[in-house]
Amino acid sequence: MFLTRTPQLFTADRRTFIGGSDARIIMGDNQDNLIRLWQEKRGEVDPEDLSGELVVQLGSITEDLNRTWYERASGHTVVDVQKKVCHPIHKWMGATLDGRIEATGAVFEAKFMLPWNFSEEAAAEKHMAQLQHNMWVVAARSAVLSIITGGGKWVEITVHADPLYQHLLLTAEKTFWRCVQTGNPPILFNTDTPRPRLAAIKIVDMAASNSWAELAACYLRTREAHGEHEMAKAELKKLVPEDAKEAVGHGIRAKRSKSGAVSFEAFQMGGANAVQ
Repeated sequence: MFLTRTPQLFTADRRTFIGGSDARIIMGDNQDNLIRLWQEKRGEVDPEDLSGELVVQLGSITEDLNRTWYERASGHTVVDVQKKVCHPIHKWMGATLDGRIEATGAVFEAKFMLPWNFSEEAAAEKHMAQLQHNMWVVAARSAVLSIITGGGKWVEITVHADPLYQHLLLTAEKTFWRCVQTGNPPILFNTDTPRPRLAAIKIVDMAASNSWAELAACYLRTREAHGEHEMAKAELKKLVPEDAKEAVGHGIRAKRSKSGAVSFEAFQMGGANAVQ
C-alpha cells in the first residue's frame, strides 16, 4: 500500500479550483483557450459544452473498459476511481482522479485517442501537464497513462514525477489563479514540456543506413582485436608489482596513479602514445 500525504476531499464546482485538464490549458500555447478558461473560473462565461465532441464522449464512455483492460493486462488493481481531492496546502489545486494503482500509489489516467499519427511520445507530451498536476496534488511519484486508440490498440505509458516541471507548473498555476482573483487577463507562460522518459520497446531495422553499415563493418572487423587488447591489459596490470610506480619493457610503460589506478603507454624512440 502506498504512503503519501493525504489530500482532502472536495465537492466544489470547477470554478473554485484548478484541475488537471485546466493545467494542460495553462501550460499550453493557445492564448484564446487560456482567456476562456480564465473567464470560466471568474464566472463570466459558462463552461464549454463538450456533449457534442465525439472524441471526448468516446473517452468518457470507454473509461470503465479502459480501467478493466489495464487491470487484466497488468495484474494491478485500480482504486479511488473518480475520487475528488484537493492539495492539502494549495486549496485551489484539485483533481478528479480516474484512479490510483493500489500497489504503488501511481496516478491512473485513462484516455481515448485517435490512431492517426499516434505515438507514445506525443501522447505522453500531450497529457504531461495533467499528469504532473495530479501527481503533485496527491504526492505520487509516478503516473500510468492507459490509452485505447480508435484502431483497437491499447498502450500503457508510465510517466515519472518531474520536480523541475512541477515547480514551473505550480508557478504558472499560482500566477493564473492570481489573475482569476484580481481580474487581470493572463498571458501564456511558454514553458517547454519535458521530454517523457519512456521504456525502449521498439525494434528498428537499420539495413538502409549507409553509416550504420560502415560502422557495423568496423565493429565486426575490430571486435576480436579489441577483446585481445582488453584481456592483455588486464593481465599486464596483474604483473605490475604493487610497490612499483612504473613498469617498463617491450614498448609498454605502465604508470600507477596516486589513487592506485594503472594506465599504459606504448612508446617508441620518437615519443609515446597513451593506451587506455
